This record gives sequence, C-alpha cells and structure tokens, in this order.
Amino acid sequence: MIRSFQVGDGPALAAAWTAAAPADPISYQRFRDLFLLDRNFDAAGLQVAVINDQIVGAAYAVRRLIAADGDDLEPESGWIPFFFVHPDHRRQGVGRALLTAATDWLRSEGRSEVYFSSYTPNYFLPGLDADRYPEAARLLGAMGFERRYDAVAMDRGLVGYAIPGDVRKRIDALTAEGYSFGTPSDDELTALIAIAGAEFNPDWARAIREGVVAGLPLDRIVVARQPDRAPRARSGGAILGWAMHGTYEGVIDRFGPFGVLPASRGTGLGNVLLHLTLERMVAAGAHSAWFLWTGEKSAAGQLYLKTGFEITRTFTILRAPLLPAGGKE
Repeated sequence: MIRSFQVGDGPALAAAWTAAAPADPISYQRFRDLFLLDRNFDAAGLQVAVINDQIVGAAYAVRRLIAADGDDLEPESGWIPFFFVHPDHRRQGVGRALLTAATDWLRSEGRSEVYFSSYTPNYFLPGLDADRYPEAARLLGAMGFERRYDAVAMDRGLVGYAIPGDVRKRIDALTAEGYSFGTPSDDELTALIAIAGAEFNPDWARAIREGVVAGLPLDRIVVARQPDRAPRARSGGAILGWAMHGTYEGVIDRFGPFGVLPASRGTGLGNVLLHLTLERMVAAGAHSAWFLWTGEKSAAGQLYLKTGFEITRTFTILRAPLLPAGGKE
C-alpha cells in the first residue's frame, strides 16, 4: 500500500532509510528537522510504502508554500529530495510505485516539472550519487528524469594544517593596503545577509540569518572589508566577501557558504578568506573541512582543489517533465 505520511511514521521511516542506505544513514531527529519541520512540508507529499504493516520505503515530494526569494513560489516546479526502498523489498515495483505517487501528487498541485533533488532550504544530498546508487539511477532514468548538471562534494583534512607562508604574505600586503579581515559585528550582519541574498543565493542569506538566531558563534564567520579612506568606522569599510563554517546544523567541520563580490575577485581575497576560516576551524577543534555542493570547474571549485580539497562524491541534478495524463511536453 502506498499512502501519505501519518503521525507516528517518523521513527520507522528513519530506520527504513538507514537500512536502505547504510552509507548515508539518518537519525530520526535529523529526519524530523530536515523534512517534517521544513517550512514547505506537506504530509500529503510524503508517500510511504507499507507491507504487512511495516514501512518499507518512501518518496518525498515538496513544492513551495513559502518563497525562497521575494514572492516567487516557483509555481511550475516541484522537487523529490529523496526516495528509498528497504533492500528486502526491492525489485518488486515499490520504488516505481512510490515515485509515481510522488509525481502524481505534484501534478495534482499544478506542477509541470520535477527535480531530483536540488531543493532548498533543506536537503540531505544535493542530487543523485549514481556511483553509490546505480539502481536508483536506472529507475529515475526509466521514469523520464534527465541530467541537468553535476555538483561535487569535497573534503580536506585539517590535521597539521597551518596557513601557508605565501597566504600570510598576501594577508600582510592586503592589510597594508587598508583591507581588514575579522569577525563581523552584530550590526554588520545586516550588510552580510543583504550581500549574500542579493549577490549570491537567497538561501545563503536565510542560512546565515537562521544560523545566527539559532546560536551560531560570530567567530565562525570571517569577513573581508574594503579599505576605507575616510575616517574609519569602528568596524572598518564595506564588506567585500566572507567565509564561514558551522552554518548548517551546527556542524563545525562543514564549510560554507563562501563568496567574494565580483568586483573584488582576482585580488586574493577569496584565498585569504578560505585559509583564515580553515585556521579558525582547526582552532575550534575541527579535524576536516567538507561541503556538499560546488561546481568542479567553477572558480570556487578550482580554488578548493588548489587548497588541498579533494572531490569525494559527484551528484547529478535531474529533471523530468510532469505531463498531463496522456499529454506531451
């Protein structure tokens, strides 16, 4: 039987997920926080497979009830952040039935396209790891999902890390030119959040705001400020970029978000901010730095690789049209 989520399902869903994906386990508390308490959660979209009164799989469909940016609810789009089937019940059509139920629900909500997964604000993985889950890749392909782009996760060990000498020299040179680096003041958070949302990604602005409100220590954020030739305010000049860690779920090893305004790129600010943040991570007790989502060929991706990060996983973001019954795209 395929049905929608019911109160009381949560612990069994987390247990079935962990049995289905032991290399990507999830606790019930994290399942609750990421999905059940997501601001766009609708119980009708979480499809649950039940056999002999046991939960054996699920597929989560979601659409925006609250806009990620402005008033844009992205009315054509829906997302499937995850689906899974317990290994004892695979190759029986359960996965296809779950995905069909999830896409049918999105179609009934007026959506004309669905992504796997690329959903914000809350996601477990940014896309499909086809190397780890080839059966899921085959099923999604058979159901009309096609690759849009790839994202890579990267990790870097921090045991024995120290800021390289050439980066120290660049910090000194930039400081001599009037640039400053440090922890933002409480008032500066308003400027940082505005920059993150307007120049980079609205979800980054949300993450910074919610992280601070939840108790994120401000020393987990490093900002770069422009030279201020006028009499200097106590906090220095305008913010040109920042890097941070511990933003998501309070995990100190998780790096990001991180950005430098376009007009200030090529100055070395990004490299400096990255290393200053890694130094703070070591000081906070982190043994590694990692993140889930960047483009391998992007400027940021290339900087990470030069800094000693290594690609640990590749995720594919997929899309499928949601056609009316009997319709054509």
